[in-house]
Amino acid sequence: MKIIISAGGTGGHIYPALAIIKKFQEKEPTLEVLYIGTHNRMEKDIVPKMGIKYEALEIYGFSKTKIMQDIKNLNLIKKAEAKCLKIMKEFQPDLVIGVGGYVTYPVIKAAKKLGIKTILHEQNSIPGKSNIWLSKNVDLVCISFESTKNYFNKAKKVIYSGNPCGDGALSIPKLNKETLGFKKNKKLIIVVAGSLGSRTINEKFKPFLSLIDDADYEVLYIAGKNLYADFVKDSHFSKNVKVVPYMDNLNSLMKDAYLIITRAGASTISEILALNIPSILIPSPYVANNHQYYNALDLVNFGVAELIEEKNLKADILQIAINELVNNTEKYNEMVDKLKTIKTTSSSEIIYNEAKELLK
Repeated sequence: MKIIISAGGTGGHIYPALAIIKKFQEKEPTLEVLYIGTHNRMEKDIVPKMGIKYEALEIYGFSKTKIMQDIKNLNLIKKAEAKCLKIMKEFQPDLVIGVGGYVTYPVIKAAKKLGIKTILHEQNSIPGKSNIWLSKNVDLVCISFESTKNYFNKAKKVIYSGNPCGDGALSIPKLNKETLGFKKNKKLIIVVAGSLGSRTINEKFKPFLSLIDDADYEVLYIAGKNLYADFVKDSHFSKNVKVVPYMDNLNSLMKDAYLIITRAGASTISEILALNIPSILIPSPYVANNHQYYNALDLVNFGVAELIEEKNLKADILQIAINELVNNTEKYNEMVDKLKTIKTTSSSEIIYNEAKELLK
């Protein structure tokens, strides 16, 4: 089998794509895979290092304010589609999968012109414009939230697959919190705002982290690689707080955590659901369509998470929300029970099986 997969821009698109590739490689020993991404975003470094053949497209997102740049980008999209047509005629894929980011647009368009079977995977509860536009032209749309189906009413076929990032969280071994110096008999709360961190979240959390000496829990605060030095400079945190810049094996430690406080990116949500961890979600207000808020709202409506908007984030509000989950065992256990009822079957396996059906 030969597949082309395309995703770009952020880890929220790239890592689900890599999880899908991994599953296809497991199932198809002779698989040939080609990844098409951008020439200047993080996938150009991540993907080739994994030994996956990579082709780059020069393409940019539309700015809405820089008219000349947008006009230039229209020409780049045409060039990118022409390049994709050439690549596909040479590579001759059986299937093309788009996993998000504006780079997928010319890839899927070229595949449809050549009559190649196509699949889209949408990670967020509110899909991006590119995927909505493309959905009526593809053979299958896979969604990560049941509520997303309404946005794809012109698609041939839509299925709930979940997000493949959750598969990886389940498969890795657990890291015991004691390994990092945390106490076995104390509940661990992990706070993380993405690999690079968030200056706003850091500023709003700093007062809270100095007020919890007497708390019956411990906190691992992940400040972000670029912001860590400024965050810890001249700071005095409570004795039960450990601050680190980043954690490579965060999923492993999440398996030994009581609660996670985090942004509401699609990949993070898939990991929370897979591992059955109650959460307090602080959606980023700086993303397209405010989709993190709606990602979080889905979990709140299921009764498995609390939501605090960034504009309302204060030390006292945090303490109240955390204490409610730490001290109210009945509410916490109810959340865990509800998490266990949410279907989190192997997403990448579902996508692979659907692909095989398409190719019959």
